[in-house]
Amino acid sequence: MFLVVGLGNPGKEYEDTRHNLGFRVIEELAGRLGIPELRVKQKMQAYLGEAQYQGHKLILAQPITFMNLSGSAVSALMNWNKISPEHLILIYDDVDLEVGQVRVRPQGNAGGHHGVESVIGSLGTPEFNRVRIGIGRENMTGDVTDYVLQKIPPAQREALEAAIQKAAEAALEIISSGLPAAMNKFNA
Repeated sequence: MFLVVGLGNPGKEYEDTRHNLGFRVIEELAGRLGIPELRVKQKMQAYLGEAQYQGHKLILAQPITFMNLSGSAVSALMNWNKISPEHLILIYDDVDLEVGQVRVRPQGNAGGHHGVESVIGSLGTPEFNRVRIGIGRENMTGDVTDYVLQKIPPAQREALEAAIQKAAEAALEIISSGLPAAMNKFNA
């Protein structure tokens, strides 16, 4: 069983922001896997959908906590479903990658991403699969809060739409072929 979590913020005002790309990838995966609708489970603090993929049960999740508190939802889902960290795939935006780049990695620090910090803190380990989607930082240094919460500008839409597709493929590749194969295919 795999838990695939896309990070984002709940609410209409955040729907089309850079920080909600993780949510968009979960929606893409739900469509590909024939999940008609993600349903909210208050106890798990997330919108959830379940599917089968190449012999594996998948749970797709969008936490309904705000980004900085995502760890509580991820931890609850992992505990309830008895999922170990090596079967978690966390998908999120990354200001340290160029716009539209997709990178797969097995572990690491949060890189200043507060949602990832929350997940690491709640799980007590940084060792879980990650699919990162580059949103750039436009030569900014320091606090990038306003930048990540901005609506995606028209000049970046095409690259980020392609990245959403690629990130969904990367998550499925981790499940079907393993992390090393996914890293070789998507980090090249």
